[in-house]
Amino acid sequence: MSGDSRHRVSVEVDEALRSDVRLLGGLLGRVLVEAGGDGLLHDVERLRALVIHAYERDSDASIEDAEALVESFSHERAEQIARAFTCYFHLSNLAEEHHRVRVLRARAAAGPDAERPDSLPAALERLVSEVGQEETAARLKALRFHPVLTAHPTEARRRAVASAIRRVSELLAERDQAVAGSISALESERRLLEEIDGLWRTSPLRTTRPTPLDEVRTAMSIFDQTLFQTVPRVYRLLDDWLLAQDAGRAPVEAPAFLRLGSWIGADRDGNPFVTAEVTRAAAGIASQHVLLGLEHVAERIGRTLTLDGTDTPADEALTALAARQEELAPHVTSQIGTRAPNEPHRRVLLVIAARIAATRAAESDAAIPLAYARPAELLEDLRIVQASLRAGGAARSAHGELQSLIWQVETFGFHLAELEVRQHSKVHRQALEEIRAGGELSEMTEEVLEVYRTIKHLQERFGLAAARRYIVSFTQSSADLQTVYALAEAALGSAQAAPVLDAVPLFETFDDLQAAPRILSEMIELPEVRARLAETGRKLEVMLGYSDSSKDVGPVSATLALYEAQSRIARWAEENDIELTLFHGRGGALGRGGGPANEAVLAQPPGSVEGRFKLTEQGEVIFAQYGDKTIAARHIEQMAAATLLASSPSNEEANLRASDDFAGVAATMDEASRARFFELVKADGFAPWFAQVTPMEEVGLLALGSRPARRGLSVESLEDLRAIPWVFAWTQARINLTGWFGLGSALAAVGDQELLRDAYSRWPLFQAMIDNVEMSLAKTDPRIAERYLALGDRADLTALVQEEMELTREWVQRTSGHAEILDGRPVLQRAVRLRSPYVDALSLLQLRALRAVRASASTDPNDAPHRLLLLAVNGVAAGLQNTG
Repeated sequence: MSGDSRHRVSVEVDEALRSDVRLLGGLLGRVLVEAGGDGLLHDVERLRALVIHAYERDSDASIEDAEALVESFSHERAEQIARAFTCYFHLSNLAEEHHRVRVLRARAAAGPDAERPDSLPAALERLVSEVGQEETAARLKALRFHPVLTAHPTEARRRAVASAIRRVSELLAERDQAVAGSISALESERRLLEEIDGLWRTSPLRTTRPTPLDEVRTAMSIFDQTLFQTVPRVYRLLDDWLLAQDAGRAPVEAPAFLRLGSWIGADRDGNPFVTAEVTRAAAGIASQHVLLGLEHVAERIGRTLTLDGTDTPADEALTALAARQEELAPHVTSQIGTRAPNEPHRRVLLVIAARIAATRAAESDAAIPLAYARPAELLEDLRIVQASLRAGGAARSAHGELQSLIWQVETFGFHLAELEVRQHSKVHRQALEEIRAGGELSEMTEEVLEVYRTIKHLQERFGLAAARRYIVSFTQSSADLQTVYALAEAALGSAQAAPVLDAVPLFETFDDLQAAPRILSEMIELPEVRARLAETGRKLEVMLGYSDSSKDVGPVSATLALYEAQSRIARWAEENDIELTLFHGRGGALGRGGGPANEAVLAQPPGSVEGRFKLTEQGEVIFAQYGDKTIAARHIEQMAAATLLASSPSNEEANLRASDDFAGVAATMDEASRARFFELVKADGFAPWFAQVTPMEEVGLLALGSRPARRGLSVESLEDLRAIPWVFAWTQARINLTGWFGLGSALAAVGDQELLRDAYSRWPLFQAMIDNVEMSLAKTDPRIAERYLALGDRADLTALVQEEMELTREWVQRTSGHAEILDGRPVLQRAVRLRSPYVDALSLLQLRALRAVRASASTDPNDAPHRLLLLAVNGVAAGLQNTG
């Protein structure tokens, strides 16, 4: 693309966003001068000018000049410049997020928009037109969106850095909302400078790895800051649309459709630091957070529910509840009664708040009379208050804030998020073999058994919803699921004493995906599974792994294999009268199932969604989707709308017809892409070459998360390398190979441009694949990639990667009909193009450090080259955003 057209794109960015970026960039410049003098800012500007010129003019001379400048810096100056560019990305990222919020709020001010195709109102209107009002209402009632937060280490920012960014963001929002005279421009600037200076002076690198409980507490900040308030807000917006003029007066129609899950503190697959003790503590922390939130809301509503009993009398059920409360805790009801002598609803709700507080204080298993034993008891009390208010004529009080509290209890219970235990099938097999052999048990086996005792404790303390799913990684046979129940019986002494468990098979490799229906048929014949199916109405959950299948056969074949596996599993479920929920183990990067999740939902095979969608939300994705209330509400609405529409007759018919019409295309692509992928990864010496041309080994030095980067094998083998560093390393090298490699060969093998364009227009799965690869290619830079590939000594492998990159770019554009990559997504296109030169600067700094590390063979993470390398890794992650 010419420099002139790039410039034209840049000036089209909304002026409000440009103004924010200019403001924050200018303030950062002042901070740099104050911290390092004019020389530091001068060096930053010199490098910035060179990389921008190199990018806009596609000039080899300019990129070489930028590289020479980077090499000329002292170690100290290079680190300062890496930190400066990283700070700039943090600030520009928050400016973009702030602008997105600004746009979403402007839309929201106009009211629910049924014209926006990805809104809930639009989804419901379309469903009504296709299946009728009654069936639509039934589908809405059964809707479930189930995000599961995981601690997979792809969030490169320290928590301290994230907190500093959030404070700057709040000041920017305050600046937008300030009325004339409320705060001077000078004061606003002073406070922003203070926070940006603090951000600059905060080390971007963690000195120690976070513990699993650190990760739990980080996730709690998302719940406290956004999810607890946002989820009922989404329900309310839907209900307002459903009820129109009756909203707030009539009983609500919007269901509490979200359920939150968490692996954080419970996922022990390959993480020796997640123990039974950690899982128990994680559940306790989560419970404290949600109970404190419920207590504060109940108390706030109780204080405002000052309805006089004469005008709004208590009904019989509320009077009976008040009597039970007095009998249960006379001292509490007496104190509250003196403040609200003729306000029965207020009095009862304040006692309910006191009971929630007592529930939170119940830290032991000993019964506390005032505490609630289960969330169902609290819900029953709240509904009694609601019914009495409605009977007394106070319908708006009944269906206002009190309903939001009811939604919160329905959604989060007393546990906040269901803890889902995950363990590798190999660990289970080894533990069971030890137990059956007799003799003294190893520490590993004792720990495995203690996990089941912990699950039992959590169920007794918080109910079944707190912890009942047990995910088996690398499920290869029904015996891997039988082992879960055998170990539970061994841990508790008998099957009757064992916790209630739903064993969830996780199919990850290509071979396991192919074998899934056979394994599931054997699974439902297990006595323990048959019993659970009878108890749950034949509900069954199956998890699909996106990461390992992609590493196994390449991104194209993995995408097609996952689609086919879902189709076959859905057909199997229908044949066996199973209510299936597919659990998608997606990551943030395209090599791990990333990309727009709502589009992915609509591309699912017929019968595989049925109004239920569950997926993992990982690493930086958690903060991107749920870090801001407005963005979180938008994401939840989009996902719920897509989940409803995925099973609409028109969407299922389109997917079915397209998959039939383009079956030949899929077969050709599968064969060609897999052959090309194997040509690369099965080449002799590929694994050490991969470690040489990317910062794969060095990424392991970043204290991103509590879990190790690999399961134990050496760099000679990729088999045991986790998918996250596999993706992360290719992303850092600006190659993004895991997102696109093999697609060019696949499309070229089809060879018919018109056929491919037809597939792009009519086949949702194919369209999503092409669009996602466009995003990946947009963040791929051939000039920078060439420099990383030169670090290795394999001209053959380098040529293979470069040829496939060029082939993929050519055929993706021929298929999409786009003159330039991302022409179909202009907002994303502008964002990528505006930030790419700045990422180039950090990549050049990283390359300098990587060459020095390779030359010295040092493994000291504290030496100057390693430190610069890790700073640059952190900065590139901030610049590219979806890294793992």
